[in-house]
Order: sequence, then C-alpha cells, then structure tokens
Amino acid sequence: GAEVVFSVDCAKLKDYFLPEQREFDCIYFNFPHCGRKAGVVKNRELLARFFHSSAEVLTEEGEVHVALCNGQGGTPADQPRREWHNSWQIVAVAAGAGFILSNVHPFKAETIHGYKCTGYRSQDKSFCIEGALNHIFTRSMPLPCFKPMTCKIELESQKVSFQVPQVLVDKINRGFLELNSNHPVRTVKEKLTADLSQAFPLKNVDYCLSLLQGHLNGVCHSNIFWIILSPEETPGTEETSSGLANAVLFSQVDLCRDTDKNGRVNVQEGCHVSKQYYLRPSLLPYAQAIIQRGAFLPGTLHVLSGPVFRKCLITPYSMPVFHEVVFVCAVNRGTENSCIQMLMNSIKTSICSLHQTVSGFQLNINLQEATNFETTQLNDFAAFESQLSRIRYFMCMEVDASGSCEKGSCVGIIRTELVSSELVVVFASLNLDLLAMLICGISDWRMLWTSDTRFLRQFPGGELRLFKSFSLYPPSYVHDVSFWVPDGEQFDEVAFHTIARQVSGEMVVSIQLMDSFQQSETGRK
Repeated sequence: GAEVVFSVDCAKLKDYFLPEQREFDCIYFNFPHCGRKAGVVKNRELLARFFHSSAEVLTEEGEVHVALCNGQGGTPADQPRREWHNSWQIVAVAAGAGFILSNVHPFKAETIHGYKCTGYRSQDKSFCIEGALNHIFTRSMPLPCFKPMTCKIELESQKVSFQVPQVLVDKINRGFLELNSNHPVRTVKEKLTADLSQAFPLKNVDYCLSLLQGHLNGVCHSNIFWIILSPEETPGTEETSSGLANAVLFSQVDLCRDTDKNGRVNVQEGCHVSKQYYLRPSLLPYAQAIIQRGAFLPGTLHVLSGPVFRKCLITPYSMPVFHEVVFVCAVNRGTENSCIQMLMNSIKTSICSLHQTVSGFQLNINLQEATNFETTQLNDFAAFESQLSRIRYFMCMEVDASGSCEKGSCVGIIRTELVSSELVVVFASLNLDLLAMLICGISDWRMLWTSDTRFLRQFPGGELRLFKSFSLYPPSYVHDVSFWVPDGEQFDEVAFHTIARQVSGEMVVSIQLMDSFQQSETGRK
C-alpha cells in the first residue's frame, strides 16, 4: 500500500504533493550529499533547504530522520568528533528551520529490509556506514512574543491594577499547585505535606494570599519587582475581609512606568493608595501575620504555599519566580529543637523517597548551622532568605562524598522566633522548584516553566520521573560585553542581569563578571 515517487527535489517537497497530502508524520533522509567531492558548506546548504522544505509538509508532532556518516553531524554523539568548522553542523542548520534534535541513535542498515547504501562519489558503489548515526528532529517551540499584561485587584478598598513585569508575563497565574495540575512541583508539595501529616496535625492556610506586599525590612531594593499601581475606571466594590484580594482579572493593557531615582515605582496620580508595593518575594510575612493575629493552634503545622518573585542573577539554578512552601508550628519554649528534628526527619524521608523512586539511588539532606556560611557561599535562594530575618539552619543537599553543602545545594531554611515567654514558633521554608529540579534531574529552571507539552508528558498523572531532555546539544554561544558605568552610579549586578533577562527573553543561560576596571585619572569605572 505504498506509493513511490521518483525524482523528488528534497528542497521543494510541497511541490510534489497535493495540499491534502502534505501531512507527513515522518520524513526520512538517509545519507544526504550534494554529490562527488562537495565540501561541508554545500552539504550544510543542502540540509538547510531540506529542513525548511520539511517544515512545510510535516505534521505538528511529526519527526524528521536524517542519517549521517560518522563524524558528519558534528554532535557529541559522533565518535570521534570532528572539529565544528569541519562538520555539517546539523543541529544548528536544523534550528534555522525551527527543529530541535530530540534523539540520536546508531543507524542499523540490517534492520531495514532490502536496504542497500549506494552512491559513493555519485557512482553505483557502497560507502562506509560504520558508526553512522540517525538523527531525529522534532519541531521547536516558536520564540514567544508576549503582550503586556495587567492584573486587577482590590487594595485598601480601592480597585487598582498594575502591569506585570515583562519577564513574568508568562509565569503569572500558571496554576502549578492547583488540584488539576500534574506538574512535578505540585507532586513534591503534596508528598511533603502528606508525609508531614503523619507527624503533625496539619492545617492548610487556604485563604487568598495577596500577590502584593508593601513592607519588608532589610531587603535590597534591586532584588524586588516594584510595580505601578493605577486606578481602575470602574467604581469600587465592597471591601474584602482582608482588605486585599488576589488577582481577579487579567487583560492585555499597556501602562506607563514611573520610577524614582532609587528605582522604586511611584504610584500614579489619582491613585490614593498610601504605600509603595511590590510582588511578594516571600511567604514569610504571611506566616508571621498568622502568629501575630493569634490565629494558630500550638502544635499544629500550618502550611502556606504559592509563587514568589525575586530579581536575581542569571544562572541555571537561580529563579526570578518559584513556588515556596512554608511550614509554621508554635511549640512550648524549650521543645523547639525536638520540633525541628521531627520536621527535618519527615522532610528528609519524603524527599529521599521521591528521589530514590526516580533515580534508584539515595539522596541525602542535612541541616547546616547558618553561622557556618558566608554570604558568598550561598545560592541566590539562601542569600535572599538571609536578608529577611535571622536564619538558624540551612537545609542542604549532600552533593559530594564529604556531605558538605556546596553553593547551589541549599533548598530550605529553618528559623525560630520567640513570640511569648512560653511559645516559640518554628518556620521552615522550602524552594519547591529547586527540589523538583534536583529530584528529577532538570538542569535548568526555565524548563519548569516551558509551555511545551513534551515536558509535562514526561510526568503522567504527576508521577515523578527522571527528566529526559527533548532538545539535545543545542547550539550555544559565548559573548564578551564591556561597558562604562554611568558617572556617579555604582554597578548593580542584579539590575544588569535583570536587563539582560528582559532583553533576551530568557535566552541567556548565565552571565559571569570576569573583570572590572577603573581609570586612575578620572575614577571612571
């Protein structure tokens, strides 16, 4: 039942098939070559035209298979690997047509009935296919282009709106922790709370936690997403019981930006809200508010969770938004160490169990006293937490044989706070996104937020599995940038990274400060 078509130009596939026939699930091109002694440049051009042509006749979830002789592809799968300039650079060429390399495996001619390789130097002669590789390509996601987004809320009995920062537009209101979510972040949270419920009476704090905060002492302003408040045109509605509601409506609206010399956002004229606000960088103030209101039961573990927002450096494990869970428990003074140990044992058991299910080997988590670390030793998560209030312990992943906590391995914080002569409150904060990454072997935080359906398909029903990248050996480029700092200003590294994040659309993987220079005559930096 197959149709064979001869003399097809691989660079013009759509010309050979009627529109209703241009829906192929798979396109194979075994050992493409321009013929005779064509060099690598001409063969790259051939591949480029072929991939562009394939994109016109392939289904959205279709595959393109390209078999190449050993070394031609230029990927790490080639053994030995040619120098980049002497290869066909197949991954980069395919990327130009919107394809990513999703798999690569040995080409086995013996498994293809009746297959015979021929065409050596355009002759009826076979060529060496020992070590040949079959490269499987799928469509990549198009580069996103997000419209400005406005969030409408009720604040201090007024209906106001604010523009979501550009770098967060695709990360607001994603619902990773909702009941119908299969996201690994929710799986980690549910496993933690289920295991902790075996050791403590548990109470989920399920009322709305505002996206906005207006008072947070000790935090560097450059780490905060300050926002503009704008009055709503519609009349105000009845004030909510808390005076502050969560996001109730999202719409595509463009608002202007007005900041003072310190980078803080000014409230627009006509909006009579008394404070400056920013997107919440932590759930700790909400946990502390529970204690201050006396709305807690001693011995009961209160659970708060949700996304938090922090400007940070650009690295694979530093996140401008992540899901935090905070466990709060008030205990009798003198028993806080026992409570901390129970908390830690349950958390450790839960996470190690998840990791062992996924990868088959043991993962250790241990408590490290906060006094043992300098700020420069901490990852961005822990460094920011140290600005909020005094930390007693860091929860660290054991990443080497000695069990030491290396930079990047802190996943949680434990604090204690004396609230009366008889009660001490224990706060335990965990970065759920970082935990999910470490458990599932995800090497870049951006993957957690991808809209590519191939990500969540790897976790059916929320079941945690070892993540397998569906984009192998993506081309990467390193650029050096030098610039002068404006006169009278200090270089703010976080602010610089935030600009790079916004301009690049999250395409930059990491930025490293290599050197600094100051003119001796003028003092200019």
